[in-house]
Amino acid sequence: MLGDKAYDAQERVLDLLEKAGVQRVISPKSNRIFQRAYDEDVYKIRHLIENFFAKLKQFRGIVTRYDKRASILLGATYLAASLSWLN
Repeated sequence: MLGDKAYDAQERVLDLLEKAGVQRVISPKSNRIFQRAYDEDVYKIRHLIENFFAKLKQFRGIVTRYDKRASILLGATYLAASLSWLN
């Protein structure tokens, strides 16, 4: 499970994930008494993906999904991703 530091609650979130057999990739909060280990590489990739979606939200037509056809929406997403990559 990928999540933010807000999901660092031991009883409410982390114990339930462990019982379900899900790998935890949530970084611990800095003020946590016992710092636990997490996969930093996967967490960095999560951060890059989250930043990409934040850039993609700048294109209003994609976010509000004005285009009703999936092919046009996909083309607009490719265009926005290309423009984001060039900047």
